[in-house]
Amino acid sequence: MDDNEGSAIDKVADLGRGIGAYIKQQRNNAEISLRQLARLAGVSNPYLSQIERGLRKPSAEILQQIAKGLRISAEALYVQAGILDLPAGGPVTDAVRADRDLTERQKQVLMDVYESFRRENAAAKSTVEGQQRSDDDAAEDR
Repeated sequence: MDDNEGSAIDKVADLGRGIGAYIKQQRNNAEISLRQLARLAGVSNPYLSQIERGLRKPSAEILQQIAKGLRISAEALYVQAGILDLPAGGPVTDAVRADRDLTERQKQVLMDVYESFRRENAAAKSTVEGQQRSDDDAAEDR
């Protein structure tokens, strides 16, 4: 095995440890025991323990089940596991994601509200711009 193969295997192992530590942190933040989360996610207690210790790398399906049990978005786990790229952001989304005092559920709710405001403002802006164009066209016709 050459150095490139070894480093690729190490990177995959690091992803497994990273997602496991992240799941454990989210479980602790939610004040849920390992057994409770295993039951909620529909996985065995030993399997979840192995995931948290970085000994197993869960599939996307298992991550989705764990996300449901933790009541966070599956996307957050997919990003942590390296399955998805970090979504595009901006100063607000970056700040929310970086805040360690918020749970993933709280971050998701904040992002949902923020995005709904942005959509509402974009729709209102396009309506105003459309009205201005109509007014300009009417003025030209006179």
